[in-house]
Parts: sequence; C-alpha cells; structure tokens
Amino acid sequence: MSDKVLMKGNEAIAEAAIRAGCRHYFGYPITPQTELAAYMSKRMPKIGGVFLQAESEIAAINMVYGVAGTGKRVMTSSSSPGVSLKQEGISYIAGADLPALIVNVQRGGPGLGGIQPSQSDYFQATKGGGHGDYHLIVLTPAGVQEMADLTGLAFDLADKYRMPAMLLADGTTGQMMEPVTLPEEAPHLIEKPWAVIGTEMKRKHNIINSLYLQPEELERTNFERFQRYAQVEENEVRYESYLTEDADIVVVAFGIAARVSKNAVVAARKAGIKAGLLRPITVWPFPKKALETLSHTAKGFLSVELNMGQMIEDVRLSIHDRKPVRLVNRAGGMIPSPDEVLAAIVRMQKEV
Repeated sequence: MSDKVLMKGNEAIAEAAIRAGCRHYFGYPITPQTELAAYMSKRMPKIGGVFLQAESEIAAINMVYGVAGTGKRVMTSSSSPGVSLKQEGISYIAGADLPALIVNVQRGGPGLGGIQPSQSDYFQATKGGGHGDYHLIVLTPAGVQEMADLTGLAFDLADKYRMPAMLLADGTTGQMMEPVTLPEEAPHLIEKPWAVIGTEMKRKHNIINSLYLQPEELERTNFERFQRYAQVEENEVRYESYLTEDADIVVVAFGIAARVSKNAVVAARKAGIKAGLLRPITVWPFPKKALETLSHTAKGFLSVELNMGQMIEDVRLSIHDRKPVRLVNRAGGMIPSPDEVLAAIVRMQKEV
C-alpha cells in the first residue's frame, strides 16, 4: 500500500479505478462528480488509456457496453439525472451479463433538482432502474478511503459474477477531502473466455447479446442469472456494526448519513441510552440477515436517510415488521445533524 495522500472523494475513485486496471472511461460532466471525469481526462492519456467525453450520457453508457463486451475493465460516472439517462444501457449491459462499473455521485431531485448531496436514487440503484429483471451490485462508501477501497472491490465483484456494479455515493463524499491510502497497482489476469476478441481461428466466435426471441430461452436465461444473483446475496453482503450487540435502538444508515448517525449513537450512549448503528456497505445485496437477527433483541429501529424514505422499506422487510421502524430524514440536499438523529433516538426510547 502507498502512503496516505489528501484527495477528494471523486479523485480517489478515479485513481483507484486506474490502479484496479481500468483503462477505459466514458462519461459526461455533471455536478457534483465532474472532478472524477476531469481527473481521468488528465491521467488516462499518460498511461495509454482511453478517456472520452461522449456527446451524451446515453452515448457514454453504450460505449461502456462495447468495451465491457471485450472483457476490459471499463467505467462511467455521473450524477442523478445523468444516471437516469444511462438506465436503458445499464439494462442492456445486465442483460448481456457483462461486468462494468457505474458511479453515481447523487444530487437532489427529482428532475434537475439541485447540486447538493442526496440519497434519493436508492430505489433506482437497488430495485433495477432500467427495464427487465436484473440487479446491480451496489456499494455505498461513507468516506474517501472507502471511495477508493470499494472501487477496486466493485471491479472484482463485477468480474467474478459477470454483472454490472455501482458505486452509490453522494455529493458530500464526492466533494470532501480526507487522507486516503491508495492501493498498489496490481495486474488482473481473470480469464474471460466469453469476451468478444480475436479468435486466432482456435475457437468459435463469441457473441454478446441481450436479445432472445424464443421465450423459453429468455426464461431460462433469466432463471440462470438469478441463480447467480442468489450467490451474490449469500456471499457478498457487507456491513458495519457499531455497538449493536446490546442495543435497544438500532440506527440504520449508509454513506454520509451513517457518519452523522455514529456521532448520535455515541451521544446517546453517553446519555445512558443503548443505541447502535448498522451501516450497510452493500445496499444490494442488503444485510437482511443481520437486521433480522437484531430484530430479536432490539426494541426499535431508525432509518436515517437523505431522501423521503426509501431504504426504510428494506429495513421493514428485513425485520418482518417485528419492531417499530421510524424515519429520520432530510431531503433536497439537506443533511440531518447528529442532534436531530439523537432527538429521534430519545423519542424512540420513550416510545418502546
């Protein structure tokens, strides 16, 4: 590992992607992720890579589709409205069973909304977003170090399961600067016998496609794909537990909301309230089993979100509505303060 350097979250993603073997980036500028594209525009030409600012987000994601079909590590990045434009292409990539990385540094919406941080693309990221039955592996960093670490992990998981992965960040983690230890550059020699590359006349041609005109074949393909998704759900759930072992009130939060919530949990403990934090690092697959286990000992749950209430549905499903679940939220680019979360913990403690 290299020495710590001070970097913006967006730049840490870009450098980590390069060190993970990504040599193809296609994107289009939009606040608050533009630094990522700007970093790639400087670095890629110097290392023999490809940076291309496409004419639109739609063009960018289809370029990703093309490179992914050759087995090369490839990525795009955008923010909420731009990621919406990419959804058809993301569905095609998922339908062709191709690995690729999509970065969404979220901003407030709907529509053009604003340029301040948000978590309101949770449904879009975890429930599909584009047409058809598919999933993305969705990783949610809570700081600049994780922006770097989860970028490499996203590429690895995408390759392992032949499916797209998404880094679901927010404007705060994209723009904040923190010390980060970047990974050493490492070769990735994963065999990809499915890739569309030269055959040297030694094998049949590979074809990358998401079109199945026979319904029986499309049904079979979907069932096979979901068997692979089941393996992801079994093996790749990641989360952080903080003081949850004896917690009466469990706060569930990801990204910047989790950092705020951890401070609130510490303050609650000082006030004599047994609070804890469960922070999903993967929101798909979601840490259902961990929450289900906590539902047998905790008295109540708080879902802290930068939206109008989206992850709270997965919290309720995970605990089978055994215990009360309440929403603590700000929207439109606002972030709840630790005092707001603490006040909600105190209210729930009285309620349960």
